[in-house]
Amino acid sequence: MASPVGRREGPLRRSPSSVPPWSRLSAWLECVCAVTFDLEFGQALELVYPPDYALTEKEKSSICFLAFPDSYSGRLGDTQFTFRFRQSGAHRRHRHHHHHHPRRSPPCFPGGEAAEGDEEEAAYSREAPPALQREDAHFFGYVYFRQVKDSSSLVLVSRLPYVNLFQCLLQLIAPEYFDKLDPCLEAVCSEMDQWPPPVPGQILNLPVMGVVLQARIPSRVDKPGCSSAKPVNQENLLPAPLVLPSVYELDLFRCFQTVLIHLQMLWELVVLGEPFVILAPSPAVSSEMVLALTSCLAPLKYCCDYRPYFTIHDSEFKEYTTRTQAP
Repeated sequence: MASPVGRREGPLRRSPSSVPPWSRLSAWLECVCAVTFDLEFGQALELVYPPDYALTEKEKSSICFLAFPDSYSGRLGDTQFTFRFRQSGAHRRHRHHHHHHPRRSPPCFPGGEAAEGDEEEAAYSREAPPALQREDAHFFGYVYFRQVKDSSSLVLVSRLPYVNLFQCLLQLIAPEYFDKLDPCLEAVCSEMDQWPPPVPGQILNLPVMGVVLQARIPSRVDKPGCSSAKPVNQENLLPAPLVLPSVYELDLFRCFQTVLIHLQMLWELVVLGEPFVILAPSPAVSSEMVLALTSCLAPLKYCCDYRPYFTIHDSEFKEYTTRTQAP
């Protein structure tokens, strides 16, 4: 792989509210995609949820190709990895409220929700560290790939770089989805549509499929090096919450253990914005290495383009390989 640098069986009932459908879900995710492999046609986008979310054909193609490893290992099993791809439509503002969501058909709701969504989005931009800002022109794809006779992947598409949170979420929902398919996704998305918005500096309890994920969203006023894992109010939560030490930080030693002697050189390349390519045996290794390297600048944001997982089938492969100047 090459890379530039108590369960519910059906949908939850929504309580009557002036909040538009999926507005809370879209504070976290753009959509959820199911990708399957057909021997005759190759990768195919089988499902997008919520069903009214509009992906361009180029985005659909990118998701299909990047949701699968580009080589067959001959070993059955599951693997998780992350990719990042460019938004292909005209520049669209990333709103996490449904009222003006450019990707969905606008429903008719009384006024007020848009202003509230704008305020939440503006507050997040003010309070979140630079490295955790929502992406303006790219999406992250968080993948759970199951390699069986009929291989398939479940992909969470988001503008938030919360790799730990979303990969943990996939560990909960993907095995259930592969067993129960569409009804499972509808139930999970309905549960996530009850989540509070990601508020920097707050510890949030996020219930899904009978489990409560507890996570703190970092704030730009946090002291460097302080741990964000401070579980609270566990006595009121049954079952006890699954506490995430971080929504985004990777285990850097595990990621870098095979390249420790080269770490200073790699860090210098990242700091200087020099282009380089990582060759790895799997998309999991590739994506973790790239994300670990870009995180080395935290709390600053890595402002160059980077791809945690990249293949020759990527729609931008020719653009990268024919440029005379680094992207």
